[in-house]
Amino acid sequence: TLVEVVLGPTPSLPAASALYTACKMVRWLSAKLGPTVASRHVARNLLRLLTSCYVGPTRQQFTVSSGESPPLSAGNIYQRRPVLGDVVSAPVLSCLLHIAHLYGEPVLTYQYLPYISYLVAPGSASGPSRLNSRKEAGLLAAVTLAQKITVYLSDTTLMDILPRLSHEVLLPVLSFLTSLVTGFPSGAQARTVLCVKTISLIALICLRIGQEMVQQHLSEPVATFFQVFSQLHELRHQDLKWDSAGRSEGQLPEAAFSDGQQRPVDPALLDELQKVFTLEMAYTIYVPFSCLLGDIIRKIIPNHELVGELAGLYLESISLSSQNPASVEPTVPSSSAERDPQGGGCPQDDSHSGTFGSVLVGNRIQIPSDPQPESPGPLGPISGVGSGGLGAGAEDNALKRELPRSAHGLSGNWLAYWQYEIGVSQQDAHFHFHQIRLQSFPGHSGAVKCVAALSSEDFFLSGSKDRTVRLWPLYNYGDGTSETAPRLVYTQHRKSVFYVGQLEAPQYVVSCDGAVHVWDPFTGKTLRTVEPSDSRVPLTAVAVMPAPHASITMASSDSTLRFVDCRKPGLQHEFRLGGGLNPGLVRSLAVSPSGRSVVAGFSSGFMVLLDTRTGLILRGWPAHEGDILQIKAVEGSVLVSSSSDHSLTVWKELEQKPTHHYKSASDPIHTFDLYGSEVVTGTVANKIGVCSLLEPPSQATTKLSSENFRGTLTSLALLPTKRHLLLGSDNGLIRLLA
Repeated sequence: TLVEVVLGPTPSLPAASALYTACKMVRWLSAKLGPTVASRHVARNLLRLLTSCYVGPTRQQFTVSSGESPPLSAGNIYQRRPVLGDVVSAPVLSCLLHIAHLYGEPVLTYQYLPYISYLVAPGSASGPSRLNSRKEAGLLAAVTLAQKITVYLSDTTLMDILPRLSHEVLLPVLSFLTSLVTGFPSGAQARTVLCVKTISLIALICLRIGQEMVQQHLSEPVATFFQVFSQLHELRHQDLKWDSAGRSEGQLPEAAFSDGQQRPVDPALLDELQKVFTLEMAYTIYVPFSCLLGDIIRKIIPNHELVGELAGLYLESISLSSQNPASVEPTVPSSSAERDPQGGGCPQDDSHSGTFGSVLVGNRIQIPSDPQPESPGPLGPISGVGSGGLGAGAEDNALKRELPRSAHGLSGNWLAYWQYEIGVSQQDAHFHFHQIRLQSFPGHSGAVKCVAALSSEDFFLSGSKDRTVRLWPLYNYGDGTSETAPRLVYTQHRKSVFYVGQLEAPQYVVSCDGAVHVWDPFTGKTLRTVEPSDSRVPLTAVAVMPAPHASITMASSDSTLRFVDCRKPGLQHEFRLGGGLNPGLVRSLAVSPSGRSVVAGFSSGFMVLLDTRTGLILRGWPAHEGDILQIKAVEGSVLVSSSSDHSLTVWKELEQKPTHHYKSASDPIHTFDLYGSEVVTGTVANKIGVCSLLEPPSQATTKLSSENFRGTLTSLALLPTKRHLLLGSDNGLIRLLA
């Protein structure tokens, strides 16, 4: 929806409303999903979408905010002059910055900046890179995003990444922009827009870091930018003969320049370059940089006099055009014009010798109160956005803005884990356990018997021996050492709680201590209690049916399976599982993802498969030699069971032999959870293992360190979307690890 709305034509009122709703949805999701998922799945796609906002000549046209264009003397150099692509990309940039606001400056430097470097990187071929429309749009998107993030970087961070900005962003962009052999698919217009955006970006960085740092770190980019005027000036005044003799087919002719270098030149590009690097562009570049750099301009820009001369000629041309509307732009001279002998290179008669429309008086920049209207020229309003438009607000014109401090800002272990996760391929389907502690959840006074994440993965439930069920938030907070308080405590149980789960369809919580409690997780109000018919026959196992069902299945100590619909009074169904045998107590229940079958595991190691539609027992078999500790049902009619005989077995529902059989060397696997086609296991020896449901038996195990986990592991739950583990211990503490 966001892609279609953003990339559509100028939105109508319903489309604008849909766009507003889509942006709110993206912002809400970014906070709800957490830093790793938001960066991997939301920010990555927003960054890809940003390039699409600038594809095509239409998106590269300067916008006009009103019928009358503002004069040259309005605005500042670091303001953006918006094109239609800027208007289209504004919601995308807004969502990207919102993610940075949520999770802090590392998002800018570790995710956005590397992507900018990727967009502007030249091709791997030894010859000149050929631009296509997608690469051209990527260059525009990269410079736009670079300007956005520069505003939000702190002074310390900006200085730390300045060498990277120079070598990985500015120089590659300038290599395309000033290339004499690489053409732009959209011609002079796209190159002009990129030129204007690059001027704004460099000027912004110069204003942020000051003259001395510019001389140390930005001399090469600034000099490269100015050098193209000298190259075109020399080419224009050389009597170049593009003789094909002595050159192989497809080889470009070379021209000699005053610096002694021979460079290839594509004759077909000269017209495009001359349309871009005009007298007006020379003025656009020279005037602000001469004021920003002062005397340093003579040290870092060898051809500053020539560019200053071209800027002076532009002022003469607009002065003549105001007196004689039929006058045309003068030709570029072959000899030097009169220059200011005091340095700085500003033309003597230029009353606008500051940053567009300003006058430099000593160390003060004075703004004229009554500027004379002038023609905006082919570049559109040089002033940036002027009145109205995308950059009219103070927010878009700011040199520096502070990122608001968020409670979810990344630091410590959260930052280390996030940095790893954003580098993992989205095609990686394996669960990787790094034993990084992310959060702690203290509060239970007894052993944690069970943990279960809600389907949204922003909250989880825990049941304990202290007869309480607690609802905890799962939003990232702190540096990995912080402790989180429960959002709600349910205290209506009278015994130790051994099961918690969520009925997904009505969004109710189900918990059991021998009696089943159904309650509202938002208010903590008990909605229904299901007591065993005989106090001597307590409930021993519970499972909830998947959506759209709203039923609970319960097994009692007399091997009876009962179904209760939380929307209706009384029992829904009742089935006997023993069948005349004495298989023992039902230790665990699991419902298939489709809800069509239920499997029960007994203390004798026996397992029974029941069809929920007919009530018929499909299969009963001796699966293990010891107590069955836990059962999970997977898509494809696959069952996974663990037992006190140290085994973990994978079954097909109606096949006699197991698909895979794993044996734990030292301790039984008393708790496990599923991640795709993998099983994540836990033992009382505090060992976490990962094994596959598809491949031959092999298991990688990790011993939990005492620094990350104290006590004995009693329960485990996996967050499949966020790829985190919740681990409960016998001391009442729950830890979130990755």
